[in-house]
Amino acid sequence: MEFFAFIGRNVRWLAGGFLLCFFSSFGQTFYISLSNGDIRHEYGLSNGQFGLIYMAGTLASAATLPTLGWLLDRYPAWRVASVTIVCLAAATLAMAFSTSLPFLFVSIYLLRLFGQGMMTEISMTTTGRWFAANRGRAMAITTLGLHAGTGLLPLVFVFVSAALGWRGTWIAGATVLGVVALPAIVWSTFRERDPQSEVKGRPAPAVRDWTLREVLRSPVFWLINASVLAPPFIGTTIFFHQVYLTHLRGWSIEVFASGFAVMSATTVVFSLLCGSLIDRFTAVRILPFFLIPMAISCLVAGTFTAEASIFVFMTFLGISNGLSSTLLGALWPELYGVKHLGQVRSVIVALMVLSSAIGPGVTGVLIDWNVSYPLQIEAMGLYCVGMTAIMTLLAARLAPKVAATPLHAAPGAGRAVDRLDPDPDRP
Repeated sequence: MEFFAFIGRNVRWLAGGFLLCFFSSFGQTFYISLSNGDIRHEYGLSNGQFGLIYMAGTLASAATLPTLGWLLDRYPAWRVASVTIVCLAAATLAMAFSTSLPFLFVSIYLLRLFGQGMMTEISMTTTGRWFAANRGRAMAITTLGLHAGTGLLPLVFVFVSAALGWRGTWIAGATVLGVVALPAIVWSTFRERDPQSEVKGRPAPAVRDWTLREVLRSPVFWLINASVLAPPFIGTTIFFHQVYLTHLRGWSIEVFASGFAVMSATTVVFSLLCGSLIDRFTAVRILPFFLIPMAISCLVAGTFTAEASIFVFMTFLGISNGLSSTLLGALWPELYGVKHLGQVRSVIVALMVLSSAIGPGVTGVLIDWNVSYPLQIEAMGLYCVGMTAIMTLLAARLAPKVAATPLHAAPGAGRAVDRLDPDPDRP
């Protein structure tokens, strides 16, 4: 009952984060890749060639994103969100009317920058600031927007494109962004929320606010990113080459598309579960576990050929996605504070976009070079196993430094919070 009471008290802000995540789908790989076959057919591109174009556009968006992160540290969320939605709608129209390879590249760049990049950045940053004691629970609810989009929109795209064609479907997407997303998100984010208005649950740690320069100089930051960048790399690769994988295995594309619904349902359950665990134990203590299901998913996808295995690896992929989406929203403010969170998260999201860019490009080239795609997926699973071991050791070292202290810290407590510094080597 407390869970639903929490939603009722904060429905406005939770809805804003949810909708930002949901409508970021237009710039996510799983949605763009639904046009993969049509794009390659119209432009005469191989898997590797389109993968490289996609990688280049995504890399360009990753390079641009850190220059926009400061906007959320200076301007209200609703204002940044409204401009971002308009730009994303323009990007969907650009994809619909693209007629040349340079135009296609620009379309992908804009979709990735304002869809996967800024829409997600706004949602995660504002939720991280607006909630403290119940940050894990809030992150779990808002990130359900990502999972709802992943589960719903592939099937919507299949049916709409059958009637309007793939270009008409992108035009319809721009219409939805302008008519539905823009007013709903502006209304829900117009009022800022005071994080100290919600003090129930585990007391929030009083964390020192790191500057971006301090964060980038921390070895722990880069070590953690070596782990958290695995899900976008792997998930993007599997989604981007889903048509190739189904052809390789002899699977029905309709059955594969239905697997997204299974993945999304599993993701929802474990996203909410992870939120409760974070509020109880802290995000750092959950860090060693989120890649275990991803490893199992990769090993199943790379090894088994039966069509039923789609639902097995999608289930484990959903578990890992649920854990990681909630965990990564709560982890960074828990470690580095919220004052400069917009800038810090812009770098993190840029790295995630970079990771998602490298995946399709590298694997696409390897496919063109006749390197076994299932073998590539198995190698990703083994990487997850190795990073799980490393994160277990790191979390054991960090956890004592992220001890909970009262949300309303006493005056003069600022010096004490330096003990929460997640970099063990920092003086």
